[in-house]
Amino acid sequence: MEFLGMFGLIISLVLLIYLTMKGINIIVGAILSSILIALTGGLNLETAMLDNYMTGFTDYFSSWFLVFLLGAIFGKVMQETKSAESIAQWIKKTLGEKRAVFAVVAAAAIMTYGGVSLFVVGFAVYPIAVSLFRAANLPHRFIPAALVFGSISFTMTAPGSPEIQNIIPTEHFGTTPTAGGFIGLFSALLVMVAGGLWLGRMVKKASDNGETFSLPNRSSSQAAEETAAALLQEEVEAGPEKKALPHIVVAVLPLVVVIGLLNILGQFMNPTVSLLIALTTGIFLTCTMMYKYLSEFWGSLSEGTQNALVALANTCAVVGFGSVAAQVAAFGNLVDALVNMPGPPLIGLAIGVTVVCGITGSASGGLGIALPILAPIYMSQGLDPGAMHRVSALASGGIDSLPHNGYVVTTVRAICGESHRRAYKPIFMVSVIVPLIVMFMAAILFSIF
Repeated sequence: MEFLGMFGLIISLVLLIYLTMKGINIIVGAILSSILIALTGGLNLETAMLDNYMTGFTDYFSSWFLVFLLGAIFGKVMQETKSAESIAQWIKKTLGEKRAVFAVVAAAAIMTYGGVSLFVVGFAVYPIAVSLFRAANLPHRFIPAALVFGSISFTMTAPGSPEIQNIIPTEHFGTTPTAGGFIGLFSALLVMVAGGLWLGRMVKKASDNGETFSLPNRSSSQAAEETAAALLQEEVEAGPEKKALPHIVVAVLPLVVVIGLLNILGQFMNPTVSLLIALTTGIFLTCTMMYKYLSEFWGSLSEGTQNALVALANTCAVVGFGSVAAQVAAFGNLVDALVNMPGPPLIGLAIGVTVVCGITGSASGGLGIALPILAPIYMSQGLDPGAMHRVSALASGGIDSLPHNGYVVTTVRAICGESHRRAYKPIFMVSVIVPLIVMFMAAILFSIF
């Protein structure tokens, strides 16, 4: 039965990845995969779906709904007031086409570290990326990697980040968003530099081999290609000189305020509450300082709310899947093996978190499943809470970026109109391989110092 349970874990994960890459809604895929793992793991199907799955789904929803809601609304008003575009255009003008790859990564990183929703960042930066890559004649297939790398590799795991992957560990280790100190900061910088150099090298190699800029073929979905073409046409026809955009200082100020408030208030109160206050303040500042660019306030709130519900429901779906997986005996044996593995205990914590995040295809969803199980075990061993916080955050950014990751799928297909076959390899290199190497290095450094 244990073998069948482990087999079921693997097959259900393969099924989830396959369905996601085929464009099947992640909620449908998660439910079907949960049914498969319940049947192969010897679980009662009714209990698995109505109790385990729905408890995982609803618990995560109730815990993080307000964070998702305010984050999505903040991202939407940043988009509607053209603040996100102002930041992207400024970086484009400052760095220029000769540093096209770095400019795209930098634009995405600045906005996500400032608390802007990932999906808003993708759609806001993509037209700028197309303009830069087109002018520099660089292969279009690397744009998804630049967007993903700038959005979710180092910004969401760095100390002080307002992203939820840096907030969830505070609930389990009693830490603040800046936990991990110097080693955490060094790790984030190492991911940024190493991944950036690797991505630049891959782009240069492709260019040297004769690859040039061209929009994707219709091998991707027609809707995705039309989105890419429309965004490119908008960029070409309505260049920055024809658009009234907020001044860069005004556009960046709400991001600075969000980061500052989170990390100041987080020293004195619950970090989740601090994040809610910071995001609310960011929304207020964006709307009041750039009100003349905001054509429809209530419409922005409505669309931001809808975006939050979709993003949260997708994450809850994979958390529910992970909750069912956690009931299988093979999952418990896997946890025991990690806890008792030789070497520094932080290595076991890192592997445990990153494996669960890989199974769910979600950094935040994986943390929501892994930490309630693993945190009490490692806390009882007397390890430094700050070290465990930062290692967990870094681990969430490891193999979560497998092909079925929701943001990867959206970026590759809906935003860029590419296919996984053309675009996923560089994403894997800079968003999986580099973070994994740094994760292990950080766990060792925390164990030594």
